[in-house]
Amino acid sequence: MSSIAKAPNQEFDQEIIDIVDYVRDYVITSDLAYEIAWNSLLDTMGCGLEALEYEACRKLLGPIVPQTVVKNGVRVPGTNFELDPVQGAFNIGVLIRWLDFNDTWLAAEWGHPSDNLGAILATADWISRNVSTNGLKPLTMRDVMTAMIKAHEIQGCIALENSFNKVGLDHVVLVKVASTAVVSQMLGLSRQQQLNAVSLAWVDGQSLRTYRHFPNAGSRKSWAAGDATSRAVRLALIAQAGEMGYPTVLTAKTWGFYDVSFKGKPFTFQRPYGSYVMENILFKVSYPAEFHSQTAVEAAMTLNKKLQSLGKSASDIKKITIRTHEACIRIIDKSGPLNNPADRDHCIQYMVAVPLIFGRLTARDYEDDVASDSRIDTLRAKIVCIEDKQFTVDYHDPSKRSIANALTVELIDGTVIDEVVVEYPIGHARRRKEGIPLLVTKFRTNLARIFSEVEQAAIADVSLNRKALEAMPVVDYLSLFIKS
Repeated sequence: MSSIAKAPNQEFDQEIIDIVDYVRDYVITSDLAYEIAWNSLLDTMGCGLEALEYEACRKLLGPIVPQTVVKNGVRVPGTNFELDPVQGAFNIGVLIRWLDFNDTWLAAEWGHPSDNLGAILATADWISRNVSTNGLKPLTMRDVMTAMIKAHEIQGCIALENSFNKVGLDHVVLVKVASTAVVSQMLGLSRQQQLNAVSLAWVDGQSLRTYRHFPNAGSRKSWAAGDATSRAVRLALIAQAGEMGYPTVLTAKTWGFYDVSFKGKPFTFQRPYGSYVMENILFKVSYPAEFHSQTAVEAAMTLNKKLQSLGKSASDIKKITIRTHEACIRIIDKSGPLNNPADRDHCIQYMVAVPLIFGRLTARDYEDDVASDSRIDTLRAKIVCIEDKQFTVDYHDPSKRSIANALTVELIDGTVIDEVVVEYPIGHARRRKEGIPLLVTKFRTNLARIFSEVEQAAIADVSLNRKALEAMPVVDYLSLFIKS
């Protein structure tokens, strides 16, 4: 038997060809896409820094073998780790996603395209720190933003018309595929090698959504994207080493992805790959809450103030009705016990009850000490979700992409407070002018969690100057984030 495996002489599935040719050949001309990529980069870096405040996150970080240091390895922001690119991607990916606070894309499938930065940043740093041995040129932060735009686009465009959650698969499959595609390009793979790599991502085992739903909701959902990004880097490196691909991994009868995992249905596409997704990405500006609830939380904050103006509190509430969209009901409408923070930040009743009671919603509010307050479960039991068909239509409308929620509060004394409707959250493209200054404030707040005032100033000076940041080498920028 030959020791060299050769792929059969056949064409790759068109879906794989389209991804690879987009990554290789498409030139991004949209300045808006780069503007939003800049915003996304800052926000995503900040989300990772905030995650370092949580021991449950920190315990997953570092090398697989304790105290291992890789020469010229990947640096992990906010730490002193230097890791191989696969473990580096896992570490950065875990930080980014831990608090469910980075950018979001909602469609037939939802997800968080900035998760891909785990693979992109790790690969960019590794390449740039080893230019003398890998034969590639050092990369700039503009290169990182280009990769982000393309990864966002691949993940988001597939998600527009294709629901993985309806067949029980987690959306991180799209992180793995998108990251594999852009990392393969960064590593300088040939077109054939890139086709092989992307096919390997599809043939790989895909995560079940088990860890996002009752009765098994748990913390894996906070590191699932890190796992996907690390797998992407690993598969790209395997393809670079000469491993064969699987041309009809999607369409092969019986054994292909469509027949095995997608109920025999091929993907459908609303639009070709360009820069649409980055231009329309949703930011979580104010609240670390699952995005289908963002407008509900905004409405609850408004109602908290209305209750105060009436001399009332949450204890005076008899019933709360939430008019919402179908995806919200399917994913985060929960009753019964909530066992951990991962369970709570995917329960709309919890995310509405906390601001009504306390006038806030922070990452700490999902922890056990807050959740043990009996007033939360008492109020949760009074909240009912009903679908508004028009909200569901507007959620899927490409010209709107609304995430509407409407809250009506009825008090024990019979008073009904006027319904509060919020169609577009503050992180929506329609509210960019209002949202971006708050996003910058969020970034500065997160810098202050980890760095001294001098270090904060050095990072902010370049980070908030788009032109300077784009020109900056990746190695120099990441050096600003390293803690001794």
